[in-house]
Amino acid sequence: MSISKLRDHALAVFQAGLRAVDAGDAVRRHVRLDGQILSVSGSPYDLRCYDGIWLVGMGKASAAMARPLVELLGDKIRGGVINVKPGHGLPLECIKIYEGGHPVPDEAGILGTLQIMELAEGIGSNDLLLCLVSGGGSALSPAPVEGLTLADKQEVTRRLLECGATIHEINAVRKHLSRVKGGQLARAAFPSTVISLLLSDVIGDDPGTIGSGPTAPDRSTFADCLEILERRSIRDRIPAKALGILEEGARGALPETPKPGDPIFEKVRNVVVGENALAVDAARAAAQELGYNTLVLSSYVDGEAREVARVHAAIAREILARGNPLPRPACVLSGGETTVTLRGRGLGGRNQEFALAAALAIQDLEDVVILSGGTDGTDGPTDAAGALADGGTVDRARSAGMDAQTYLADNDSYHFFELLGDLLVTGPTLTNVMDLQVVMVD
Repeated sequence: MSISKLRDHALAVFQAGLRAVDAGDAVRRHVRLDGQILSVSGSPYDLRCYDGIWLVGMGKASAAMARPLVELLGDKIRGGVINVKPGHGLPLECIKIYEGGHPVPDEAGILGTLQIMELAEGIGSNDLLLCLVSGGGSALSPAPVEGLTLADKQEVTRRLLECGATIHEINAVRKHLSRVKGGQLARAAFPSTVISLLLSDVIGDDPGTIGSGPTAPDRSTFADCLEILERRSIRDRIPAKALGILEEGARGALPETPKPGDPIFEKVRNVVVGENALAVDAARAAAQELGYNTLVLSSYVDGEAREVARVHAAIAREILARGNPLPRPACVLSGGETTVTLRGRGLGGRNQEFALAAALAIQDLEDVVILSGGTDGTDGPTDAAGALADGGTVDRARSAGMDAQTYLADNDSYHFFELLGDLLVTGPTLTNVMDLQVVMVD
């Protein structure tokens, strides 16, 4: 098989995974309307019992998630507010759409979030609030606590991203510097009924971590946040105001986020409607249909992108040399979300860095293609979802005057693959369930 055909197959497998996690379809699978009975993942809600139905959302896919609900419920929805990333909005009847900054929050995000909180605080005990949360929801629901500015919050986010903090660590800190995250949207809406539909972009699909859990109990504490800052060596690098708030909270001078067992959650339900495993399973089915022996490593992959890439490359070598853990032709799949510790000044994202590290690790192999892509279509602060690499990538780069190791050291994977024409560009996919890695061995 030609390397071109192998690359085409890798793309086809990735696209199959992407189709399986369409945000609108995810909601449709879990929500039904039979007369006046709304069924959400099998649980019935009699709409005649509610004075009004309201809708709020935050995240890259939240508008796409809202569309089937607006189609289903029509004028039963009295109004709503949704925060999305630029280019991810949709025209929705009776719903205000705000486009805010991501991954670093901005003033537009704050405006939309304040509207969401105002709506939640204003509804009554006999109202139903539908909340839609997807990946990006944390950055797209900024509402700094009193005494903290947007610039402070932006700096904290930057520092956490730069040091390679995990999404769980980032969200723990975000929750304790926010008025909406960590169950505080549920607190604002109490005692109304709240149904949150969640499109998971976190390993383990924990409702308290997806979008920083605006309607879920928060198990993390102020003390945990300080420990994260110490472990990541950034305690002295975040704004003094933010550090002061976390220290006050750890001393008990500020109220904690709502914890499991809090009465505010008695009428709250969080339902995960889509996750990375769906994409991985669909990709596996597509690879099998193309005739590949297929293995799923895990949908829980995390760690430093370049290190995880080397492990995937080592598996490709083992398949070529010994036929383990499965014979050729082979497709090995994984899903999850790696991290990148910034050491250079280049441009890229975790998937592009994964592909560049993989390219270096397979540079002498003729029959291997490795793809890494984000299901949201955006990898880091770039317009690419990821990139593809094969055994000839490093040599082609060298012929063009580029040294792959130098680009990796500078975290400049975007410009490396851009010059080679090997970026994976999908545009906004209006979904987000982390990443998908595809290893093809002819």
